[in-house]
Amino acid sequence: MILFDLSRLVSRAGRGTPTGIDRVELAYAEHLIASKHPLCFTLMTPFGFGGVSRAQAHAYLEHLAWAWRHSDSLQQINRAKRLARKLQAAALCRGQRALLRQPRSETGVVYMLVSHHHLEKRRAIARLKRQAAARFVCLIHDLIPIEFPEYALPGQNERHRRRIESAAALADAVIVNSTVTRDGFVPYLVRAGRTPPVLVAPFGADLTPALPAVSPPVRPPYFVCIGTIEARKNHLLLLNLWRQLATELGEAAPRLVLVGQRGWETESAIDMLERCPALRGFVFERSDVPDGEAARLVQGAQALLLPSFAEGFGFPLIEALALGVPVLCSNLAALRENGGDVPEYLDPLDGFAWRRAITDYALPASPRRAAQLDRLSRWTSPTWQVHFAAVEALIAEVQSVGQYEAEHSTAAGPKGPRSWFDDRRTAAIR
Repeated sequence: MILFDLSRLVSRAGRGTPTGIDRVELAYAEHLIASKHPLCFTLMTPFGFGGVSRAQAHAYLEHLAWAWRHSDSLQQINRAKRLARKLQAAALCRGQRALLRQPRSETGVVYMLVSHHHLEKRRAIARLKRQAAARFVCLIHDLIPIEFPEYALPGQNERHRRRIESAAALADAVIVNSTVTRDGFVPYLVRAGRTPPVLVAPFGADLTPALPAVSPPVRPPYFVCIGTIEARKNHLLLLNLWRQLATELGEAAPRLVLVGQRGWETESAIDMLERCPALRGFVFERSDVPDGEAARLVQGAQALLLPSFAEGFGFPLIEALALGVPVLCSNLAALRENGGDVPEYLDPLDGFAWRRAITDYALPASPRRAAQLDRLSRWTSPTWQVHFAAVEALIAEVQSVGQYEAEHSTAAGPKGPRSWFDDRRTAAIR
C-alpha cells in the first residue's frame, strides 16, 4: 500500500498557478491514482498525521488540476479552497488512527513525501514509520536554501538543513531530480552513516503544444522568462538590459514577457516594473497564467530566458525545449545536465553577453538561433513515463526489503538483520 502525503498540495489551494514542486507533487498523485497500487492519502495536522478519504482526495485533486491547467477563474479557485478546508478538517478529526486501521497489503506500507513540506518534523515521521510499520520514500528537489541562503527567507537555510538531515536519517529510499541534487545530498547520508538507494530521475515536461492563435499573444519579436520573481531568478539583469534596449532602439526593441508571481525580497525588480517609464510597452508581467496560455507564450517567443543564479532542476528549460523553442540560460550544472549541448549557456553576471545573444536572437534570420534550432532537432525530452518507470522499480525494491526484514524480524530482533541493502545491492547510490 502507498500512503501518499497531500499536505503541500492542500496548502496550495487558492493559488492560480503551480510552482515546479506543485507540478511534481500533482504528477505523482495522478500517477498513483491511475496505478494499481492500493492507495491511501494523509495530511500533516497540528497533532500529527491524519487520514483522509480517497473520494475526498480525488475530488480535490481534480479541481486543483483543472484550475492550474485550464482556467484561473475565481470560481474554480474558490471551489478548490473549500475542498481543501474539508480535507484538513477530515484529517484533523480522523487523526492517525484512521491510517493505522487501513487494511494492509502483502507488500506492506510505503509512505511517500515528494515535497519538502514538514520533512523537518523528524519525530512525527519516525512515529508514523514505527506505528504503521512503513517504509519511507522521499523526494529531494534541491539544497538551494542551504547552499545559497542569501536567496531564501531568513531562517529557511536552517529549516531546510533539518529537512535534509531528516531524509538522511529516516528515508529508506530517496528520489532526486538531478545528479547535482544527489551530489549535494550524499554527504548528509555519509554523516548519518546510512546507504539507502538514491534514484536520479529527471522530471517530465508538463506544457503541451497550444493551438495556434489568430494573432500572437505579444507583438513579436519577444522573449519569455518563466519563474517566480525573486532574487535567485535574476530578473533584475533582464529589466536593466531591457531598459537599455528600449532607450536605444525605441519601437525596434524586442519585447519581454515575465510569467510568474511576485516573490520575496525583490523590491528593486518590482520598483522597476511599477515605476520605470522606459519599460512600459516593452516588458509585460503575467501572473496566474494557465498552462495553455503559458505554452502559447513560449511557442511564440524567440527564446526562453533563464538567467538564474541557482537551480536544482530547471522546469522552464525542458518545457521550452520540448515545445521546440530555443533557450538562453545561466551556465549552471543542473541546467547543463538537462539541456545538454542545445541551449546557449551564459554567465548570469555578464550583461554584455546576454545583450549580444538577445539582440542576435531577435533578428528575423538569426544565425545563432538557427544553429540552436538545429541542435534542438536532435534533443530528446525527459518524460514522466520514464521517470515513473524508474520510481516504480524503486518502490518495488523498497517493498521487497520491507518483506525480507518483516520475515526475519523475529529471529533477528526488533531491528532485523543487517541491512538487506548492504548484502544484496550492488551500489548504494545510483
